[in-house]
Amino acid sequence: MSDKRVIVAGGGIGGLATALTLHQVGVPCTVYEAVREMRPLGVGINLQPNAVRELHDLGITSGDLDRIGLPAKEWALVGLNGNDIYSEPRGLLAGYNWPQYAVHRGQLHMLLHRLVTERIGADAVRLASRVTGYTKRIDGRVSARIEQADGSIVETDGALLIGADGIHSAVRAQMHPAQPPIHWGGAIMWRGTTQAKPIRTGASFVGLGTHRERVVFYPISHPDPKTGLSTINWIAETTLDNSEGWKQTGWFRQVEVADFVHHFDKWVWDWLDVPSFLKQADVAFENPMIDRDPVPTWRDGPVALMGDAAHAMYPTGSNGASQAIVDARVLGACMIAHGVTPQALAAYDAQLCGPISQLILRNRGAGPFGLLNMVDERCGGTFDNIDEVVPAKERAEFMAGYKAAAGFAIEKLNSAPRTIAEGARVSAAQTA
Repeated sequence: MSDKRVIVAGGGIGGLATALTLHQVGVPCTVYEAVREMRPLGVGINLQPNAVRELHDLGITSGDLDRIGLPAKEWALVGLNGNDIYSEPRGLLAGYNWPQYAVHRGQLHMLLHRLVTERIGADAVRLASRVTGYTKRIDGRVSARIEQADGSIVETDGALLIGADGIHSAVRAQMHPAQPPIHWGGAIMWRGTTQAKPIRTGASFVGLGTHRERVVFYPISHPDPKTGLSTINWIAETTLDNSEGWKQTGWFRQVEVADFVHHFDKWVWDWLDVPSFLKQADVAFENPMIDRDPVPTWRDGPVALMGDAAHAMYPTGSNGASQAIVDARVLGACMIAHGVTPQALAAYDAQLCGPISQLILRNRGAGPFGLLNMVDERCGGTFDNIDEVVPAKERAEFMAGYKAAAGFAIEKLNSAPRTIAEGARVSAAQTA
């Protein structure tokens, strides 16, 4: 069995979901993560029903997710004069067999890390260990080069290497040395959280604005019983001329709300005062909206990419983390079918690389927020009757097309068999 150990480069959400999946199907693995200490970093993310389904199949319950977030009830887009463009129920209310969850990214990360160490062992995640490259061996196995905290380099070998090392992936850089640099389309995002009373359903995802300026917000905690306040995750965004590329020295930095709130000074309605809402945040962070151009394959023999290393995409569809979880599960299913072999990685690549590459490009076109752009083009974002601007049928068809592309169309997801059948494991013959 030890000869079939899988090396996982990166201990983010995707890498940890991969480790949990491999353990579930009987494949030994070790995760190598660059950071010295796991901490609950980041703000809010959405887990779509297709990902929640997979987490449930990993034994992660709705009770677990309720402790780090809450089920989403509504997804809504609003025009520049505060009138609704489109709204729909989400999760169980929409007819899915599984909820959609809005959660704190860092707390989800810590939950997955805790489960990995509990189920696999304290040594399953090796911190301060960055995978910097790999060598394919003549016996079909792979050796990973690992840089340790003191700068020394060690090598470890395994049956397969899974590159889950994010948008700056060293595994991807070796696999595709001629890949273009990180792509920035001109949008800058400011992220933060504010303590406030949730609006509409109490668990609504609301997006308002256009492709030039946009604000998105949704709660990521249940209301406090005493104050009625929830932690509201928000993203404020504006698009600039990107002809000269990103000029900051880093991709992520803490800023003052006063540095950007002027973009939204006029966004005040009787149900929401955007400038006041943003100013109540304890802290704000700035980063460009970036992705990578799709690559023709996520696989190089016994090496495969997953998560952001494979398909870093704009967050416009709220499905980056969800897709990483799905990646992990498909990897596990392919190993059940083909063993811990390069053939399993080839099957995984054939199933996901093409469709998800198309999703990357679709998200560059604003993803589901394309409706905001459509309204802006037709009426400048201000209207009295949305049906006169974009008919209801056109709005519904637009959203249905995105859900189908992202893998969470209701009927298809509800009727699909489990990605990994209950109790399924890689056979002894495949791990011998």
